[in-house]
Amino acid sequence: MQRLFATALLASAAIAHAQTTPAASSAPTAPVSAAKKELITKVLTLQQPVYENMAREIVMRPVIQLGQQAGRALQSVPAEKREATGKGIDTDIRKFIDESTPLLRDRAIKAAPTTVGPILEEKMSEDELKQLVAWLDSPAAKKYQQLGGEMQQAMLQKLMSEAGPLLTPKLQALETKVAGSLGISAPAPAGSAPAKAPAPKKAASK
Repeated sequence: MQRLFATALLASAAIAHAQTTPAASSAPTAPVSAAKKELITKVLTLQQPVYENMAREIVMRPVIQLGQQAGRALQSVPAEKREATGKGIDTDIRKFIDESTPLLRDRAIKAAPTTVGPILEEKMSEDELKQLVAWLDSPAAKKYQQLGGEMQQAMLQKLMSEAGPLLTPKLQALETKVAGSLGISAPAPAGSAPAKAPAPKKAASK
């Protein structure tokens, strides 16, 4: 499960990075005005649904893979127990999603000012931000879309550093419970040392 979760995060980052080629860094600018900071705050507020969807995607990717694995394993469960076992697994998965999505969503919203905010400060002018807040069909909106990949990558890097400690214990508990429902052993956590083979017995001295 840890491997599935890490793969989901890395894939999300790769997709976000591939969406656009970031523009070259511009020369140092003057200190950010209070008006510009206020506009950036409005942009971040308007974009909260985007960050919420990103958080949900990060939670859902490993869960979907786990559900697919459980569905295949469910076929080996006796027919008379299959329906009840499937419902139990579905309940556990839904509980994990309901608990984990708000957790990561809040982290994403809190991370936006320190990840997306500096990019907007550096690469968009106050006039462009005014147009962006109004969401007009303008050059400012197009420029913002071009920066989307860079901003998403910055956000994902932040979430990748925080999501593991937050979600890994929950994922491990869910995986163990699903494995127990299926009557199979849960895989050992990634990085755990393999069990040592018993030492050979010494021959008795005569």
